[in-house]
Amino acid sequence: MRWVVGIDEAGYGPNLGPLSQTAVAVELPDDDPAGWDALRDHIRRVGGSRKDLRPRVDDSKRLNQGPNGFRKLEHGLAAVGGVGGTVGEFLDPVALAGVLDDLRGEAWFDPGEQLPLFELPPASVPVGRLLGVQLLPTPLFNRIVAGSNSKGTALAVGLSALLTAAHDKLPAGEPTTVLCDKQGGRTFYGPVLQAAFPDAWIVTELETAGESRYRVERLDRELLVVVKPRADAEGVSVALASMAAKYLREVCMGQFNRFWAGHVPGIKPTAGYPVDAVRFYQQIRPAMERLGFNEAQVWRSR
Repeated sequence: MRWVVGIDEAGYGPNLGPLSQTAVAVELPDDDPAGWDALRDHIRRVGGSRKDLRPRVDDSKRLNQGPNGFRKLEHGLAAVGGVGGTVGEFLDPVALAGVLDDLRGEAWFDPGEQLPLFELPPASVPVGRLLGVQLLPTPLFNRIVAGSNSKGTALAVGLSALLTAAHDKLPAGEPTTVLCDKQGGRTFYGPVLQAAFPDAWIVTELETAGESRYRVERLDRELLVVVKPRADAEGVSVALASMAAKYLREVCMGQFNRFWAGHVPGIKPTAGYPVDAVRFYQQIRPAMERLGFNEAQVWRSR
């Protein structure tokens, strides 16, 4: 058996709202690192009978579709123990250092919102653990981009911190594989890994457009890191990370939209992505001026 840690993001492309990144760990047999066969009694992929109450686990883009997509996303997180309590209580044990403080600096953030948002089927047997959450609001996103002149640095900062969190939270000495969806087109991850593990030796096994693979040596465990496109569709751990990242991004966007609707009555909600984000931003600008917001607090620079 080994720990397989999935890391994924949601919200890298939008102009509005936070960037969300999460890490999820699943303990799996050595011969089934994807986990679909080993966990088939407890989870299922998209599709199948409505009478099947096993949580759906899949790439969040496949799951979060149609009028019930968000409900299915929330139910699927039963596979990591489910969501409950207030947003603040849910985030407190898993948020990276400083995340809750940064969010509390946002006028739209409501840590007291109650979860889950929907009535869900009976609880299922958890198959994984949510280890870490990075939620990067727009002002901090803009500061990171301005300091590095690179949008990709925002992803790299979160990835490095999530790698560290996963290492610190999993039992020492147990072999671990990290599977990560490709981060913003990046191919070379050695510097990110070195930032996460400054005392380790990073051994590059492969760096191509199709896969980047590294061994991290001189740690208290065997650690392999694999980054590849569409990893969220291939294994349970990355699918769960994709789902958790998307879910938390959507919870935040719900709060973001409600805040601005309170100041611009009748405004249509936005998902924050290009084109519609321009429409939304233009509609809230008068309210921003009244409230004393500047562009860098709301609109991403890249």
